[in-house]
Amino acid sequence: MSIAFCYPGQGVQHVGMAEEFVKSDSRYAGMITEASEAAEVDMNKLLFEPNEDINITEFTQPALVTACCIITDALLNAGIRPDVTAGLSLGEYCSLYVAGALSFKDAVALTRIRGRLMSNAVPAGEGTMAAVIGLTQEQVEAVTDTIENVWPANFNCPGQIVITGKKEAVHEAMPKLEKAGAKKVVELNVSGPFHSPLLESAGEELGKRLESVEFGDLKIPYFANANASKITDKSQIKDLLEAQVSSPVRWEQTLYELEKMGVDTIIEVGPGKTIAGFVRKTVPSIKVIGVATPEDVDSLLEKLG
Repeated sequence: MSIAFCYPGQGVQHVGMAEEFVKSDSRYAGMITEASEAAEVDMNKLLFEPNEDINITEFTQPALVTACCIITDALLNAGIRPDVTAGLSLGEYCSLYVAGALSFKDAVALTRIRGRLMSNAVPAGEGTMAAVIGLTQEQVEAVTDTIENVWPANFNCPGQIVITGKKEAVHEAMPKLEKAGAKKVVELNVSGPFHSPLLESAGEELGKRLESVEFGDLKIPYFANANASKITDKSQIKDLLEAQVSSPVRWEQTLYELEKMGVDTIIEVGPGKTIAGFVRKTVPSIKVIGVATPEDVDSLLEKLG
C-alpha cells in the first residue's frame, strides 16, 4: 500500500474543526495555544465558538491549517504515515508540515500573513472567481486568452476549472464560456481574484517573509501546486510558495502524478470531501478515506489492519 496525505484548501472550514481531538488529548490543546501565539489570534474562539471571522481569509487560513495539523498529528501518533503528500492551495502548507519542511508554528504564522497579503493585494470588490463545468483546459484558455485580466486559477479535475481575475473581465468571460459549451459557469463567493497575476505583489511580499523561515529537510516528497512536480529538495520550497499565490493550482495533474507514483490510498486530512470528489473524477482507481474526527482515525486503523 502506498499512502498520500492530501489536504483541502479554503472553503471547507467550519466552527468545531478538530474540537474532539483537542478535548480528548492535552497535546492537541497545547497546539491550540501555540497556534494562538503564532497567528496572534485566539484560536480557541476562532475554531470552537460561533463567529464570522472563520470565513475571513486572513483568519480562515491559519484556522484551517491548525485544525489539519492537529488531525495530522493524531494520524502520526496512531502510527499512520504517508509516503508522499500534497495540498490544494492553502493545503500545501499542511503538506509541508507533515513532510517535515515547516514547523507547526511557522505553518500557522505564515498562513496568517499569506491570508492578509492575499486579501489586501486587490481592493475589495474588484476581483472574483468562477467555476467552469464541462470544458477542457484548452477550451477555457481559448476564451480567457482573448480577454484581458482573466485567467485559469484552478485545474481541479477533468471538466472543472476555476477562472479568476478582475470582476468585469470574469463577468465578460462567463457567457462566452457558456457559449463555448460549458454545462455551467458559477461565480464563487470569494473575496478576491486568487491565483491570478493580480496577486504577484502579494507573492513577492510573502517571499520576503519566507527569507527568514528555516525549512527542514523533506522526510517525504511533496507535490507543489505551481508546477505539479514532486519536490524532494527544500531549496525549491520558498520560490514555489511565492509563485503559488499568483499561479494556477495544478491539482488534476498532481493527482495523475500521484497515480503514476503508485499511490493507491489517499487520506483526506481535514473537514469536507473536496479532495475525494476530485479524485473520483480524475483517478478513480485511488481509494480516498476522509479523516476529520477521532472516530475516523479509529476506523482508518481498522481498515488498514
